[in-house]
Amino acid sequence: MRIRVLGCSGGIGAGSLTSAMLIDDDVLIDAGTGISDLALGELDPIRHVFLTHAHLDHIAGLPMLVDRIFDENFELPLTVYAREETLRALRDHVFNGVIWPDFSKLPTAENPMLRYRVCSPGDTVTVGHRHFYAVDVMHSVPSLGYTVRNSGGVFAVSGDTKSNETLWPVLNACDDLRVLVIEVSFPDEMATLAAKAGHYTPKTMTDDLQRLHHSPEIWLTGMKPGEEDRIFEQVMNAAPEKNIQMLSRGTVLKV
Repeated sequence: MRIRVLGCSGGIGAGSLTSAMLIDDDVLIDAGTGISDLALGELDPIRHVFLTHAHLDHIAGLPMLVDRIFDENFELPLTVYAREETLRALRDHVFNGVIWPDFSKLPTAENPMLRYRVCSPGDTVTVGHRHFYAVDVMHSVPSLGYTVRNSGGVFAVSGDTKSNETLWPVLNACDDLRVLVIEVSFPDEMATLAAKAGHYTPKTMTDDLQRLHHSPEIWLTGMKPGEEDRIFEQVMNAAPEKNIQMLSRGTVLKV
């Protein structure tokens, strides 16, 4: 399993792109502005999108992706997997015929290019040789993290979250956890704002890491632009014994 990081920033500017990871060549986890890094020929094979939640930095590229791959004579539709609340937000506020065409009714309502599939916490979706397991996490809106398993082990992504009781038992149950991508959006000095917004700081994230029984590669994502160095320094000071690295656009992870 090859995971290509297209965007991993908490905002835009100075080359920063928001959350999107391409798994092999046909699956996305989140569809933020990072998908703009893909060439036309790399967009065309994508047929599955797993969304963590409905915030714009995680869905901004989705309308343009559907528009790009739309074909009246398509062989495979594009399926979007997410919580019911996330799918409702897409239907009501994005693919509503006002902000963007309703591709769930095109080319026909009976055979649309865009399909929605509810993926609730505890659900497993199998796409080829990969098994996506949805995990409830604690953000400001209903959100998911995911574990992705194949024969090589497990890759996990927290999605946006603050300290929670649900992610860590799932990760501890994965004896072959190889890679964990976890968000940490704000420096410790902004802890009050982070708590209100539903995000980790270096302290809250590293405190939660003490619950993890395994020693995977740990990659940080979702940092606010301009705060990356300060956040990373605080993480390293708080958990110098952990194998922690900072994600960057273009990073390729393999499991």
